[in-house]
Amino acid sequence: MTKLSELEAILFIVGEEGIALDEISHILAIDKEEVLRLVAELEERYENDTTSALHILETEAHIVLTTKKELAPLLKRYAQGTSNTLSQAAVETLAIIAYKQPITRVEIEQIRGVQVSGAVQRLSAHNLIEEKGRVEGPGRPILYGTTSYFLDYFGLKSLKELPDIQEMELSLKEDAPLDLFFDGTNEGEQS
Repeated sequence: MTKLSELEAILFIVGEEGIALDEISHILAIDKEEVLRLVAELEERYENDTTSALHILETEAHIVLTTKKELAPLLKRYAQGTSNTLSQAAVETLAIIAYKQPITRVEIEQIRGVQVSGAVQRLSAHNLIEEKGRVEGPGRPILYGTTSYFLDYFGLKSLKELPDIQEMELSLKEDAPLDLFFDGTNEGEQS
């Protein structure tokens, strides 16, 4: 594999959070100038390839692999979807965020044991979660939390009204039925 391929792989795996030049330099064991040259080369490749949907976004401190802005209408249609229902993976991810917020994507993945970037994007598109800040440290990952729409959707006045986690754990031990959230009717009653 070439350093360019390695850079592309790193940008893909870090997702929407992006990665700092220093981190890329350290991981690839090359100096910053070489990283900048590779980023420029990859960016030029994407810009000149009319069949590629990818684009490199350079912020003050991070490099992010994104889609080309011309695809925004398509991605909006996808995010809105034909259905307002959430997958089981999205519901589980939302429950983790609701109880553990603020939390990073990596921390959610450690709890769930699987990659969650798709679920996080879907929840964000449904306005159920939002960026609450960034962690001070390497990569400055995004901290996620629930939105006021989340509270409205589940008929809650505050997060204190979420079902007690210890009661839910007891229900699991007793094999009792369990609802992580209310039924979404905005009545605030559990289904």
